[in-house]
Amino acid sequence: MIISELKPLFPEEYTDGGPLVIAGPCSAESETQVLDAAHALMNEGIRIFRAGVWKPRTKPGGFEGMGTPALEWLAEAKRQTGMLISTEVASARHLADAIDAGIDAVWIGARTSANPFAVQEIADFLVQLPAHRRDMLAVMVKNPVNTDLELWIGAIERIYGAGVRRIGAIHRGFSSYGEHVYRNMPEWRIPIELHRRLPEITMICDPSHIGGRRDLIAPLALQALRMNFDGLIIECHCNPESALSDSGQQITPSALGNIIKSIANRPETLSQEILADLRRQIDDIDDRLMDILAQRMAVAREIGRLKQENNMPVVQPKRYNSLINDRVETAAKLGLDAEFTKKILAGIHEESVRQQLNL
Repeated sequence: MIISELKPLFPEEYTDGGPLVIAGPCSAESETQVLDAAHALMNEGIRIFRAGVWKPRTKPGGFEGMGTPALEWLAEAKRQTGMLISTEVASARHLADAIDAGIDAVWIGARTSANPFAVQEIADFLVQLPAHRRDMLAVMVKNPVNTDLELWIGAIERIYGAGVRRIGAIHRGFSSYGEHVYRNMPEWRIPIELHRRLPEITMICDPSHIGGRRDLIAPLALQALRMNFDGLIIECHCNPESALSDSGQQITPSALGNIIKSIANRPETLSQEILADLRRQIDDIDDRLMDILAQRMAVAREIGRLKQENNMPVVQPKRYNSLINDRVETAAKLGLDAEFTKKILAGIHEESVRQQLNL
């Protein structure tokens, strides 16, 4: 499907000529909390407010949002501040309730965008709306939880096929197994490729969900803007420590104001933060390398025991030469130097032999 002739995601007056910033609490917890956050963010110059009303949780028992009644709190925030309001939808019923409440923008979350049936249900509802109501609504699609670019593009195509022309893509990172620096791995190549294939689409970065920690938000935000993202969506709470969901990744409105000022006025300072963030990534990768090497040596010891039991020689040159050739060829396809790869593999092989001989 060719996606073209998209309209601006939001009117120009809501971006003030700079990057688009959407901000607000992860969840709408109470009317007071929503209104306090909206006024505080308005004072920081934010013009587009976000808050989750329906909160899908990985496991039952957690705070799952206040549901449809909370939409009126967002509507009241709009009346009091003049901000545009946005929330996540995961079904046609959610979308119908949001539109009835006067929501200006919705986003389809990572779990929903991974499910073509759910996205199509939303698209089927959109196509039945009068054209003028579709034109009033901005729809943003988060990347699926898994690293599947085609699934992300497919979700966007379904919304476009329903007649929506104000469409944005939100990069919130991708789930991965184990403990890492990031809550969700950035995998920047995937949103970059999405923008290459859909150059008209508004690209928004969600550093809150990528980082999962408030200290990572500033460097991730600057990195995204330097990669030509059009804007940011950031979780803000007046009292993050008491938040009912995702407290560790929410920042205060004043902290967001400082980040925006820092991006505009002190790029050299944030460059140091980006450098520190990249070094954290190196540390995380090194930790995983050590874990993988330990797993490899454990397998090598098992092989050594089998060789002992069957009176087989520890060193088998034909097997080693075949392994080296295969790995060097694979490494070359990944952009790694052949001599570098041979040195690494030689060291690993030497340690594997040592561990088998010492059984």
